[in-house]
Amino acid sequence: MREVSIRDDVIRLGQFLKLADVVEAGSDVKLLLASGEVSVNAEVETRRGRQLVRGDQVCVAGEDLQVR
Repeated sequence: MREVSIRDDVIRLGQFLKLADVVEAGSDVKLLLASGEVSVNAEVETRRGRQLVRGDQVCVAGEDLQVR
């Protein structure tokens, strides 16, 4: 599991995916979420505005990320 540190207490899912270098642009986030390949805490997530906090786990196409 790869840990990705955030600056504030909360980060939106779309911003987190860009910070973790999973996608390059916001438009890529929308397509990725629509594909159903992103889960947050083991539940499929389609909202790029989903709020993440430290300790949340994001799985993208088999890669596990943890918000730190």
